[in-house]
Amino acid sequence: MTIPAQFDAKAAEKKWYDYWMQNNYFHSEPDHRTPYTIVIPPPNVTGVLHMGHMLNNTIQDVLIRRARLKGFNACWVPGTDHASIATEAKVVAKLKEEGINKSDLTREEFLKHAWDWTEKYGGVILDQLKKLGASCDWERTKFTMDPDMSASVIRSFVDLYNKGMIYRGYRMVNWDPEAKTTLSDEEVIYEERQGKLYHLKYKIEGSEDFVVIATTRPETILGDTAICINPNDERYTHLKGKKAIVPIANRVIPIIFDEYVDMEFGTGCLKVTPAHDVNDKELGERHNLEIIDIFNENATLNSFGLHYEGKDRFVVREMIAHELQTIGSLEKIENHLNKVGTSERTKAVIEPRLSDQWFLKMEDLVKPAIKAVLETEEVKLYPKRFENTYRHWMENIRDWNISRQLWWGQQIPAYYYGEGKEDFVVAETADAALELAKQKTGNAALTVADLKQDPDALDTWFSSWLWPMAVFGGVMNPENEDFKYYYPTNDLVTGPDILFFWVARMIIAGYEYAGEKPFTNVYLTGLVRDSQRRKMSKSLGNSPDPLDLIEKFGADGVRVGLLLSASAGNDILFDEELCNQGKGFTTKIWNAFRLIKGWEVSDIEQPEYAKKAIEWYEAKLQKTLVEIEDHFEKYRISDALMAIYKLVWDDFCSWFLEMIKPGYQQPIDRATFNKAIEMLENNLKLLHPFMPFLTEEIWQHIAERTPEDALIVAKWPEVKEVNEKLIADFDLAAEVISGIRTIRKDKNIPFKDTIEVKVINNDNSSDYFDVIVEKLGNVSSFEYVTEKVNGALTFRVKSNEYFIPVSGNVNIEEEIAKLEEELKYNRGFLKSVQAKLSNEKFVSGAPEKVVAIERQKEADALAKIATIEQSLESLK
Repeated sequence: MTIPAQFDAKAAEKKWYDYWMQNNYFHSEPDHRTPYTIVIPPPNVTGVLHMGHMLNNTIQDVLIRRARLKGFNACWVPGTDHASIATEAKVVAKLKEEGINKSDLTREEFLKHAWDWTEKYGGVILDQLKKLGASCDWERTKFTMDPDMSASVIRSFVDLYNKGMIYRGYRMVNWDPEAKTTLSDEEVIYEERQGKLYHLKYKIEGSEDFVVIATTRPETILGDTAICINPNDERYTHLKGKKAIVPIANRVIPIIFDEYVDMEFGTGCLKVTPAHDVNDKELGERHNLEIIDIFNENATLNSFGLHYEGKDRFVVREMIAHELQTIGSLEKIENHLNKVGTSERTKAVIEPRLSDQWFLKMEDLVKPAIKAVLETEEVKLYPKRFENTYRHWMENIRDWNISRQLWWGQQIPAYYYGEGKEDFVVAETADAALELAKQKTGNAALTVADLKQDPDALDTWFSSWLWPMAVFGGVMNPENEDFKYYYPTNDLVTGPDILFFWVARMIIAGYEYAGEKPFTNVYLTGLVRDSQRRKMSKSLGNSPDPLDLIEKFGADGVRVGLLLSASAGNDILFDEELCNQGKGFTTKIWNAFRLIKGWEVSDIEQPEYAKKAIEWYEAKLQKTLVEIEDHFEKYRISDALMAIYKLVWDDFCSWFLEMIKPGYQQPIDRATFNKAIEMLENNLKLLHPFMPFLTEEIWQHIAERTPEDALIVAKWPEVKEVNEKLIADFDLAAEVISGIRTIRKDKNIPFKDTIEVKVINNDNSSDYFDVIVEKLGNVSSFEYVTEKVNGALTFRVKSNEYFIPVSGNVNIEEEIAKLEEELKYNRGFLKSVQAKLSNEKFVSGAPEKVVAIERQKEADALAKIATIEQSLESLK
């Protein structure tokens, strides 16, 4: 097979991905082996690959490919999430472009459009993952709206309802007026924004007096139903039993007294709008206040908004402020910084809204999940510091609002048979609901047509919290073979931003439904940021297209570039140069392979230096293997890659291949060549999880392979005992080689010219690698002596002294003059450093670090002077 001069990443990516797919290497079925299972964090069905996906899925692929090499039955389940709010918003926008309003469609008509959209745009991201090299079990691909997945969600709802854990309640919820749905507390992002504080005058009924109340939302005065004052506030005792008049609305409202009001804040008077503030609602319930909701579902004002009906809340804010000023009810406006709740999905400002919603009681459900992470450590978070965030969320949990006013999603399986709020039954199917309704009402004449299903859909997270179970059919049929074999899964790789939304809830669901954890380890990646530490986003234009990067640097280059900077839980400062470094690494490996394959092989005797080089590299590889295993165990994926990177670049390419390389136009012996190939193959096994395409390409070039012999299913190298002494001895030999090379370079001694080396072995170091020193230093004789050698250049390694006789190689007089000049300079430098260190004021006043740097300079100068003096002594 001809080996191309350069690695063609594009051709290799297509060739080997197709080959892996054709040979079904990614597919898993239960068998005698130990399973290793990962479920993908399902991306939005309409999503496209971004840098966060790249990082997350590269890490998953590294873990799954390594598990495959280690002999596990590796199963990586891919899939997508229906993303109810995001997808419905996209479908609504598309329909609007076509002149169709959602409100003009039936649910069935709208859902047909949603499914058409999903079939057209859904799954693009999964195809893009293939370009990255993701070795998912594509036959197991799941979608959260697949019939069996939806059935799991409905069964879970019915089960929790029957256990008394799901209830319907009229509560103040977070309302997204753009998506026209409720959101859970966790889906609201609070942002600091510069706003205004409006000081409004409310007249006291029957007098010319007024009270001043400060509000950031003057439009909500139209929903005011009381003014509240602290009963201990002496400024306002005269107002007990009085009433006030709401400006513009001219509605008379009571003045109530409650210790909830902070006397020190603002004017000490509070306007109470029970329909639009959670605290006001509680006050309203305590004091039996009227509730006036002034907003439509899209946050325009309704008929209670009077002449502002139909106008947007923010438009009204400006208009009403102007009107209040005109009628003399606006005292002043101040700038005011406050926190504003916004929708995570649509970015719209959230409205608190009273609404009938479905809730899941969380207090008891969370207990096993708290215990699993924070006490028994059945589930481990990496990095561990995220346990604090987890604890805070879980110990302060509130009931989960699981209903959404959407059509795209699993429809809530509650069926109303009457007009009352409590006239409903909950069942998995309409037929089952009919039987329950007949029992409840005693009306045997009821038909399915008499039942009306709740129009709301379930929160997407209520679907995806079942993901690790549902993908293996564990909710509908917990006794099935797949579920019993693959569950619990092993590792979950995800971002810390969904630690509560998804990770914690999956742990809760795992203990509730399967009685055990859903996974053992949670690896939390950092966010991918640009080199200026900004979060990557389309709006900032700082997020490169991952597919463009793959086109430019190759998938392997991009994977390496991302992982080199990706330590667990820490943000990744992404720079394209990292991908270029990854591409450079692929070139280095390719060239090393071409070098080996370019040697002529002959049945000649194996040289001593080659035997020792092989022995050393095997020890070095074993040591690195132990390091890699430790890094993987601690989920330090970046460190594992760096250890392999150094092994291959430094130890294999820079040292090992140089040591065994045959002389110019000389053949290499077969035993060394075979060992070089074996070492290369071991390197490829270690590299394969990180660089699958390059490694498979080289592996298949090395020899003719059957599908059973492909690298993807090869055997990970075994950990054996490490010969630490051999490694330490070589480290010293490497320093000696570097010392010889430095002298050759400094004194312009050509490498083709042999030199002699004599050494005083003060350190009692081993002579095991002298033969390597001779080869790599082009040393004609390497001799141990007891006396210093005159007329020689010298250098030290540890306490050993090395002498290189220079007669004929250099002009001794010139060398002495040069060394004396160097000595003079270094003595002068030493004098200035010591003067600084003898100054007590400097030593006591300067930072410890600065003083330490000066002391190091002194030590370095002293060592340099000693070396120069020795060289001079030898030359004179």
